[in-house]
Amino acid sequence: MAMGNALKESGGIWLGWSGQSAEEDGAPQFSKVGNITLARIDLSRQNVEEYYNGYANRTLWPLFHHRIDLTAYEQSFRDAYLDVNRSFARAIRSLVEPGDVIWVQDYHLIPLGRELRALGVKNRIGFFLHIPWPARELFVTLPQHEDLVWSLFGYDLVGFQSNKDLAAFTDYVATELNVEPSGNGLIDHFGRRLRARAYPISINPAEMVELGESEAAARIEATLRGRAIGQKIILGVDRIDYSKGLPQKFAAFERFLERFPERHGTVNLLQIGQPSRGLVEEYRNLGDELAAEAGRINGRHGMLDWTPLSYHTQSYGRDALTGIYRAADACIVTSLRDGMNLVAKEFVAAQAADDPGVLILSRFTGAAEQLCEALLINPYDKEQCAEVFGEALDMPREERVARWKELKAHIEENSLTDWQQRFTHDLRATENEAARNSAFAF
Repeated sequence: MAMGNALKESGGIWLGWSGQSAEEDGAPQFSKVGNITLARIDLSRQNVEEYYNGYANRTLWPLFHHRIDLTAYEQSFRDAYLDVNRSFARAIRSLVEPGDVIWVQDYHLIPLGRELRALGVKNRIGFFLHIPWPARELFVTLPQHEDLVWSLFGYDLVGFQSNKDLAAFTDYVATELNVEPSGNGLIDHFGRRLRARAYPISINPAEMVELGESEAAARIEATLRGRAIGQKIILGVDRIDYSKGLPQKFAAFERFLERFPERHGTVNLLQIGQPSRGLVEEYRNLGDELAAEAGRINGRHGMLDWTPLSYHTQSYGRDALTGIYRAADACIVTSLRDGMNLVAKEFVAAQAADDPGVLILSRFTGAAEQLCEALLINPYDKEQCAEVFGEALDMPREERVARWKELKAHIEENSLTDWQQRFTHDLRATENEAARNSAFAF
């Protein structure tokens, strides 16, 4: 969603997987949406399984989110990962023209810059990692981790979500490669010069305000408020993913109910859990676990006229979701590790200025580095979280407004458009290493 909005600003070609499988990898299929040309590529069923469900989401995703217990190391996964990146590189080479800037997105395509250089592409190429970069001690558990880092030197500019992620990457470079980055993020190695910086992604707050004024948003806000008379709503909006800390959120809410029985009947945790990666076993198991836990908590603490935890797995449109944001008295994000977390920013941007809700935010998100006026929590500490639930619900309006103004100002000063413009400006300003130096071997 964020990249789609960013590309609308400038136009260009968006090349990626179509989401469809075939007997073999296909050629790009083109369509036009506004000023964006979509180039979709079908993947073979084997590559869907070994590249997407395999190396991307059973190797890199859990490792980068510090879940090495869930990380699968299979050579066939890595082979498929490299094969798909080579296929994408060949497709891009056939489309790129001199002067074009290439911006590669996320962990699925880390080797793409290197593969483009191998095909002789000399354009400026940038890469942005949407997920966290792992701590060095964990990253080195990845077989052939050096090769993955080597791939990044095919880019002119590499962007990370937070200064913490950037520090983890430069720690690896300094310790494992014995290369000390310069003060302005320049790293010289493998016969190449790479610039690495933090570029926290964001949202367009004006869009959230516009959505909040829509008929659909107003309707669902009124419906929720009407059903919650005498109750306050604590909202959670997450993909069903083990990185989001959903079992920890449910446990903290139950602890809140245990410690503060006087709150029974006055509060509802509304958790929207959006299913994802249903072909990966760990995700299916988590979905089943959450449904069972929600039922157990409601069975233990609920009353005939009160359900403490409402758990919904259906998808909502952006206008409806904005109405849900506006109806909530608080929003809680319990990610155990998260590159940014745009739900936190969307919730803030959607709030009514005269009566905003409170943001409760995990300290382990990239957003916590920016949204300091939120109530920051350790999602592993259910006692602290239980107390913060109460603090958020009891916060005086004056304090809520003051905190919200600070949060909203930061988001407005660092919008999605600002993120896009900063990255592309810096990418265009980089010295074109591919044109100057051909010593990068493959």
